[in-house]
Amino acid sequence: MPQRATGLDHVSFHVPPSRYEEVVKWYTAALAPIGYSKQLDFGVACGFGIDKASADFWIGSKEGPEISGLHIAFKATDHETVDKFHAEAIKAGGTCNGKPGIREMYHPNYYGAFVFDPMGNNIEVVDHQAH
Repeated sequence: MPQRATGLDHVSFHVPPSRYEEVVKWYTAALAPIGYSKQLDFGVACGFGIDKASADFWIGSKEGPEISGLHIAFKATDHETVDKFHAEAIKAGGTCNGKPGIREMYHPNYYGAFVFDPMGNNIEVVDHQAH
């Protein structure tokens, strides 16, 4: 039997490219008192956390109307749970934003699926374990 989600994995939002540096600078200062700092930086997105392994708050840079949507990722402990999330979310009326699969650009074991909810928010379930 597949495991259930084990909590939030990460949350992100996007800002227009013209505001990206300003917003990142603000969050860098604002989150310092709680021990968060910029841990990963891809130029158009950066992750904050207490260390690289726990970068759970992300800011991205993107043009277009979709910049206002929120991205929430839930942790799973196996690929079957990710697959079932995707199938059930689509069946319930969501829109596919990325079929289940490995996303090596994040890391070799990153197995995730993405669905837009009815409000256009990007919801993900991800398994980070090697299988």
